[in-house]
Amino acid sequence: MSRRPPSTDVIDCSDLVIDRIGHSAPTRAVDGVTFALPPGELICVAGPTGSGKSTLVAALAGSTDPSVRIVGGRAEVCGVNVRRPGRRHRELTYRAGYLPQGAGADLPPTLTVGDVIAEPILIRDKRVNSKALAIRVATLLDEMHLPLGTAEKFPYELSAGMRQRVAVARAFVLEPKVLIADEPLANLDLEVRHVVFDAITRRREDHAMGALLVTNDAAFIRELNAETLMLKSGHVVARGVGRDLLWVPNAEADSPGW
Repeated sequence: MSRRPPSTDVIDCSDLVIDRIGHSAPTRAVDGVTFALPPGELICVAGPTGSGKSTLVAALAGSTDPSVRIVGGRAEVCGVNVRRPGRRHRELTYRAGYLPQGAGADLPPTLTVGDVIAEPILIRDKRVNSKALAIRVATLLDEMHLPLGTAEKFPYELSAGMRQRVAVARAFVLEPKVLIADEPLANLDLEVRHVVFDAITRRREDHAMGALLVTNDAAFIRELNAETLMLKSGHVVARGVGRDLLWVPNAEADSPGW
């Protein structure tokens, strides 16, 4: 039997099925999701609470959460089979920048901001040029419109919006091939939201970084004119670009505002 050729997409999902494992019987969180994200492109994932959005992106990012289990279908991220990554799991975490839900609130409290941002590099590389690393951190802080002195502060000394931008900088520090972000604009004031969006756009245009963003901000999605997957109860109930979503029968009536 011939082998399937490797995908050129940064994310390639086919009929993906994911269970949430709890104290009781497993629950089906994602059921039969299929999509492909080419390099440099952007897809938004939307849907009501409990629709499976966060479970989907966590699994694709290689989350080690024992409650998330891929039980069916196929998914490759940056060429790594996320269902059975084996020894390539570390490679997956290097190539995919992951911003989980509430990332800004969950920064390591005992590390300075500079160490928080640098930590992924220090985990990956045994030998690091400390001067080059400091420049890298300073560059990311500047890109996120954070004062250089922020590097010496601890997360609890920052506002929620500043912590969120630190989390974004951390997700970018390894120059990922794809950004997988769950509510990346959470806690950001309107005047700084463009900072994060512009950083994503630059990487898409200059380095062909793909981006998979979870957001329920319908106006923001329409502004992006992005391809969108609408989830409900783990199923894709609509997909399309901007305002032009194609809904499965009877689904649109349950999703006001779209």
